Amino acid sequence: MRDRVPVVVQARGVRSVPARALWVCAEAVVTCGVVLLLLVVHQLWWTNREARAEAGERVRLLEREWAGPQSAVPSPAGPPPTVGPDAPAAVPDASAAPPAAAPAASSAYAVLRIPRIGLSAPVAQGVDKKRVLDKGYVGHYPRTAAPGRPGNFALAGHRNTHGEPFRYVNRLERGDEITVRTRTATYTYRVDQVLPRTAPRDTGVIAPVPRSLVRPSYGYSAPGSYLTLTTCTPEFSSAYRLVVWARLVSSE
Repeated sequence: MRDRVPVVVQARGVRSVPARALWVCAEAVVTCGVVLLLLVVHQLWWTNREARAEAGERVRLLEREWAGPQSAVPSPAGPPPTVGPDAPAAVPDASAAPPAAAPAASSAYAVLRIPRIGLSAPVAQGVDKKRVLDKGYVGHYPRTAAPGRPGNFALAGHRNTHGEPFRYVNRLERGDEITVRTRTATYTYRVDQVLPRTAPRDTGVIAPVPRSLVRPSYGYSAPGSYLTLTTCTPEFSSAYRLVVWARLVSSE
């Protein structure tokens, strides 16, 4: 009589449940990774591409408009002129300029150029993120001086994403030229000081006579015609602010 060989029949699906759960978890992880990667690509590439295109087109439209028949609309007026021993001798007498209405909020009215870093960007009124900064524009702080006027013409711009116009302002050095063109004139400033890092609450850097409240050794002590550039630092962080100051040296 032959011995019977026992046959073991495994129940289907008993061991496949953990495997299926593991597979589902793996798919979820991969999906999340792909979504995160797409978000990073959107922030670091697409927002830059979109904002640079819009900002570049705005610069072309402004300069095309200025090349046509001159309009009676002048550049925005700043605060009453002041005079101080710290002001450069080449500064024109801005007090002779007639008063003008301030530009509409979020509207671009000037072009900022910084040859050292290859920047050409429109300047718009205000520092609202959605309506100004995220469009690749440089924002003009409200209640600071107008271009070429005595006081402090203070600007803000993104360091990263959304056109990142101020990505490389950390490369600016003393003596570098910065120009601001409006409908009626082109103002040339020369970089004078760089504050590598200060707190976001340091409002002294955009005061009429700019001086850091956090690091008082940086800044000025007498009235003049100043330009201030502010942006976030370090890159891909908003923990601190990087500040560049320049003085007006000529007007055309």
